[in-house]
Amino acid sequence: MADITRRLGRRHLRGVPTAHVRHHRDGRLVHDGPGLSFWFRALTAAISEIPVDDRELAMTFHARTADFQDVAVQATVTYRIGDPAAAAARLDFSIDPDTGVWRGTPLEQLGTLLTETAQQHALHVLARTPLSAALVDGVAAVRERIAAGLGAEPRLPATGIEVVAVRVMALRPEPEVERALRTPAREQIQQEADRATYERRAVAVERERAIAENELASQIELARREEQLVEQRGTNARREAEEAAAADAVHAEAEAARTVKLAEAEAARSVKLAEAEAARSVTLAEAEAARSVKLADAEAARAITLARAEAAGAREVGEARAAAQAAWLRVHSEVDVTTLHALTGTRLAENLPRIDSVTVSPDVLTGLLAKLGSGEQA
Repeated sequence: MADITRRLGRRHLRGVPTAHVRHHRDGRLVHDGPGLSFWFRALTAAISEIPVDDRELAMTFHARTADFQDVAVQATVTYRIGDPAAAAARLDFSIDPDTGVWRGTPLEQLGTLLTETAQQHALHVLARTPLSAALVDGVAAVRERIAAGLGAEPRLPATGIEVVAVRVMALRPEPEVERALRTPAREQIQQEADRATYERRAVAVERERAIAENELASQIELARREEQLVEQRGTNARREAEEAAAADAVHAEAEAARTVKLAEAEAARSVKLAEAEAARSVTLAEAEAARSVKLADAEAARAITLARAEAAGAREVGEARAAAQAAWLRVHSEVDVTTLHALTGTRLAENLPRIDSVTVSPDVLTGLLAKLGSGEQA
């Protein structure tokens, strides 16, 4: 859409490169071309804006096949206006001088023209094609027929329209028919899947059988090899026993010879030791006898000396005791009776056991007091 601005009672139009502008003033063509920019007066100007870029026209319509089945067709037509002058002469592309908006709906008219033309050719080709063939090759056939029909349509060049490309995206039947058509294929696919499953199971069973046979053959071979192994082990064990017996015999003979040699050496050593021990014993006996004689002589001399010393000591002790006894008797003979009684009591007390308590009866105490009184008087 053109950009129109007001300034000082005049209008200024600024176009775009994808829009072809035709400016008429007083019936004369003043400006003609894409991307123009100019001043004009609204009261005397007649301006048309024709888009020259490629445009996509999407269409969806229903058609009936040769076997009276309804199908939906989705297609897209790419077109452009190659002759803006012819298009402006056949369709109303005039714009409002104040807003730059089309006064009519030229693109909708072009869309209707293209859609009806394309639909006419698509219906014609589908009406002669069964549904199964239409679903298989209908897209290409419909695309080619629409392109050929639009290329041969005389009204489009007269209007300045050029068809760039035609695309048919889908050609689909009704949902119920589509499900019904899918059923045989699904059943066939299921049958193929079942057959593949059965074949896989059969192959698995065959492989299991082969595996079982291989395992059985392996077990038989293993048992045979184990039998050979047992025989070989027995042979090895016998050989080992024989070798061990021979080795033991050799070892016994060597051990016996070594034992004889050791016994002979031990006997010789024992004889030598006995002789040495006898000689040592004789020497020790002689030394012991000499030492015993010397010890006996020394002991006798010591005993004589001790006897003499003891005799002298006993004689001196006896003489001392006799002198002490004589002195003791002489002292006691000179002391009065009362003093002797006191000494006797003292000695008696020294030799008596320990007495914790003494009980004196009145009779004893009276007698003692009487004796003491008589003694004092005397």
